[in-house]
Amino acid sequence: MEAEGVIKFELYYEETGPLALDELIELNQWRSRIWKLRLIGQDPGRYEGYGYGNVSQRSGASDAARGERTFVISGTQTGALPELDNRHYTKVEHYDPGANRVEAKGPIRPSSESLTHGIVYDQDPAIRAVLHVHSPDIWQAAGRLGIPVTNDAVAYGTPAMAAEVLRLFRDTHIRQQRIFAMGGHKDGIVAFGESVAEAGDALMTTLALIQSQQQQQATVTARDLRGQ
Repeated sequence: MEAEGVIKFELYYEETGPLALDELIELNQWRSRIWKLRLIGQDPGRYEGYGYGNVSQRSGASDAARGERTFVISGTQTGALPELDNRHYTKVEHYDPGANRVEAKGPIRPSSESLTHGIVYDQDPAIRAVLHVHSPDIWQAAGRLGIPVTNDAVAYGTPAMAAEVLRLFRDTHIRQQRIFAMGGHKDGIVAFGESVAEAGDALMTTLALIQSQQQQQATVTARDLRGQ
């Protein structure tokens, strides 16, 4: 499995002042909610102690060309922070999966998952938000639930991941499900939607389904034990 938090693409970064706070309100609210569920965070016992998880939303015109669908994304290694502000987000202005290159501008370097976010935005101009989290429950149940999964030999933040995401959009029902698992990135889950709320709903609905199934299984197990 791939180490967490390592930038693998060629990054062209210009440090500037903080972004406008008003365009971050909904994204930041969802990021805080996800952090409380430990789907974003940092734990010495997980992923070699690196921070994990990141969120983004489109900020440019809906008809922008592929590779130029500007988006705001949380900065690299901000997972440990319970609350972010406009110093912790940056803007990706250009990205090229084929050349493995990202161009960003803001007060912090962009997440190591920036290229993956860009790849998702490239699949449909209607997609306006992407949430990348780490959920062992969803990741382990992906096959059983029919959640699309990228090839486990493909690492995040690489041109090969671009091809895998394209395959999922071509060959699966990912557009309706709005969620997929990263087979080669332990516990990695990506949810997306036409708004931050829609992406969050895809994530929360999947978690609720798994929890319901776990409760049903626990009830069956308890009943079986009583019958012995």
